Amino acid sequence: MTRRTRGGGPRPATLGELRASGYRPRTVKQEMRANLVALLASGGRLFPGIVGYEETVVPAVENAILAGQDLVFLGERGQGKTRMARLLVGLLDEVVPVVAGAELRDDPLAPFSTAGRAIVEAEGDATPVEWLPRDRRYGEKLATPDITIADLIGEVDPIKVAEGRYLSDETTIHFGLIPRTNRGIFAINELPDLAERIQVGLLNILEERDVQVRGYTLRLPLDLFVVASANPEDYTSRGRIITPLKDRLGSQIRTHYPRTLEHEISIMRQERTRFEDVPGGPQLEEPAYMLEVVAEISHLARRTPEVSQRSGVSVRVSTANLETLLANAYRRAVRLGEGTASPRVSDLVALLPSTTGKIELETVGDTIPEERIVERLVNRSLLTVFGRRLSGDLLDDVVSAFDGGLTIETGELVSSRDYVRWAHEVPGLGAAVSRLGAGESPAAVASAVEFVLEGLHLQRRLNKERHAAVGAGATYRR
Repeated sequence: MTRRTRGGGPRPATLGELRASGYRPRTVKQEMRANLVALLASGGRLFPGIVGYEETVVPAVENAILAGQDLVFLGERGQGKTRMARLLVGLLDEVVPVVAGAELRDDPLAPFSTAGRAIVEAEGDATPVEWLPRDRRYGEKLATPDITIADLIGEVDPIKVAEGRYLSDETTIHFGLIPRTNRGIFAINELPDLAERIQVGLLNILEERDVQVRGYTLRLPLDLFVVASANPEDYTSRGRIITPLKDRLGSQIRTHYPRTLEHEISIMRQERTRFEDVPGGPQLEEPAYMLEVVAEISHLARRTPEVSQRSGVSVRVSTANLETLLANAYRRAVRLGEGTASPRVSDLVALLPSTTGKIELETVGDTIPEERIVERLVNRSLLTVFGRRLSGDLLDDVVSAFDGGLTIETGELVSSRDYVRWAHEVPGLGAAVSRLGAGESPAAVASAVEFVLEGLHLQRRLNKERHAAVGAGATYRR
């Protein structure tokens, strides 16, 4: 996507050299469209790292860019809207020429600002040219009710007025974020949170290409690709968006949460924080069924009436829960002096802080505390995954062993070696552990044994007695 000079030589440093190089200016939308066509032809991906949107969101975004339309992403929090906006920078040329010293990034061949035109008129072909990289051609603003026209568009600079310039002179304006993003991509998050008068100013600069500052009209034919994001409930005639601005944004693209557990797991594994191994510390394992449990918690939360669906259940809930689950397993392995850490069912109690901190509940009070709602989600998730992973007939021998008076005590202080011994001694338990793909790792075997026992309890085939002490675990019996 790099613009080369004729013969592949160094980039022109003056306007005269730029003309001689054969450079032809393109608008931002022309530039993005041409680069998208090249990307599609080569089989590249528009949004690397974005999972689950290949058949839904991505085609709509590609159509908007090919049609030359500004766009708005409609979706609840944690659906990748801001990330996709930032990734669009990859469709810009690697560098573009601008008039050196012009604050609005004027194209040297077609300057539009007063300052840019003055520089070109004074310097002619000797006008110095700078090359602006794509990462500096992106501007972003989170909409809040206290944003002013000065923040987005500009305001009269009293120092320039004191120097003797007239208010009607464009050079008296200190420009805001949008004009300073000229020839780039401007993203505004949570668009409906802007006050209506600010939305009107934004509409004017996008549609009419002018804006009024202190009663004076400024012509600003900016070259921009605009991306906005909004919550669907606010982006309606009953919400906080003015209809003309809504009409100006060409494509309204609905985002969504991951629709499959596989997508949820891929995202949370991709996004979780990773650290370098501590010398001598345990190695982390991630059993597939425990990853499913974490993903299932979020999927169930997105359907339960006890959780506010207006605010949504972000994928960040899954990511934070995975990080917390692995952290608790790691902490236990360090304390027990084990070389491998694998999350167990008893570690799921640690998910309370990372879950309640990221979801909003509809019914919270003395009768239904937050802890109880999260516990229900965890238990339902465990039962769902257990039913997918293991059949009841396979575990009949395990239940029969408990009928004979067997009891097993689990918990944070129980070493993995004890779980390995139970897997060998209890009829049917070793086969169930193998079905879960535990392998030979003691920590993985311990994780699988707890999963089997808890699943049988949730199916009401085993009784479970919780221990009062934190981290002490539980005793399973018939």
